[in-house]
Amino acid sequence: MLGTTDSLLSSPVSSNDFASLSFEQKLDRLAEVAVRIGLGLRAGQELVITAPTEALPLVRLITAQAYKAGAKLVTPLFTDNEITLARYNHAPDASFDYAPAWYFDALAVAYRSGAARLAITGSDPALLAGQDPTKVSRANVATSRAYKPALELITRHEINWTIVSAASPAWAALAFPNDPPELAMGKLWDAIFCASRITSNNPVEAWREHGDNLKHRVDFLNSKRYHSLRFHTPDGSTDLTVGLADQHLWAGGGTTAGNGIYCQPNIPTEECFTTPHKDRVNGHVAASKPLSHQGTLMENIRCEFKDGKIVKASATAGETALLKLISADEGASRLGEVALVPHNSPIAQSGILFWNTLFDENAASHIALGQAYSTCLIDGEKMSPAELSALGANDSLIHVDWMIGGPTMNVDGIHADGTCEPLIRTGDWV
Repeated sequence: MLGTTDSLLSSPVSSNDFASLSFEQKLDRLAEVAVRIGLGLRAGQELVITAPTEALPLVRLITAQAYKAGAKLVTPLFTDNEITLARYNHAPDASFDYAPAWYFDALAVAYRSGAARLAITGSDPALLAGQDPTKVSRANVATSRAYKPALELITRHEINWTIVSAASPAWAALAFPNDPPELAMGKLWDAIFCASRITSNNPVEAWREHGDNLKHRVDFLNSKRYHSLRFHTPDGSTDLTVGLADQHLWAGGGTTAGNGIYCQPNIPTEECFTTPHKDRVNGHVAASKPLSHQGTLMENIRCEFKDGKIVKASATAGETALLKLISADEGASRLGEVALVPHNSPIAQSGILFWNTLFDENAASHIALGQAYSTCLIDGEKMSPAELSALGANDSLIHVDWMIGGPTMNVDGIHADGTCEPLIRTGDWV
């Protein structure tokens, strides 16, 4: 639980001291924050870790930290780039409409039995860029369908879960294309450590203070009860009105899961987010950053919405994949999340394009296609799918965030009577 990280509390490390630590000591600090702050892991819990093979050193340290926190059993599950590519290069066509339901059913059973979930992201963001987008889309749809029972436990925050990152050579090369491989990896790890708030005097206190700041902003937004938000830029590239779901709730930072454990689902996190109304989104919007989704890069996304649904979409790269994505099911072309992030967030100010949604979404206000979070509705976790839909919550196999904010973005809060209040001007809170 937050506040029980004894070794972090008793061993404060200044920024200068942090720089003097060995790489493994820094990595272990990230592992401890992931377990104690991200998961709030409770003694006696099982932990399921999903990770790329490149993240093995971090997985080992997280496993050790989890057992120190009292974990009953840690089960790591790995993916590998070469194995993934082998499927696209050699598998029969029927393979791409199949996903191992038994595997995802087992994950759902684990979560229902009380296991916590930790995902490590860091695979090559462009892994599938050269593959047939139709096959990629088919495989993604099959996986999404099989994963839905387990995913619903996550989107409903029934369990304590978190996501952290590990640098990989391919990711580093994309983020720092002008640097030699070793230097690029060092820069990416430094950026991950800084964004994850583990370089300060006391990471626990840093996370507490950050959580308090986000809670203050969330409380303010919830007190306003806006009917909708309007995103608009001076150049006219974005003018989008996002209606908010009836009985919507803003959230941000940590949350208490359905099992009573307080966790930080994303490390890092800078956003305040809520549930849009699936039928009340109108206007046009341009992405402010590229999107890397399951190995495919999509650049310069532009979409037009009418009555909640995308009616026109384009991209200068990855357009076929984008069109396949928004046609995955009925809800894939509608919004399930809207989030406000100031341009003065540390991740935005780093000036780094991460090509990784976990980081880039925390550098800019963003929207998400697909599944809504039921916890972003008053008593939503107790409602049936029909009740959630009646309030405007979207249902889909996918949930994909893409960034629309930046230094020129303006956001207004609009009340039910049509009166407007400025929330964000030139990228930052007013």
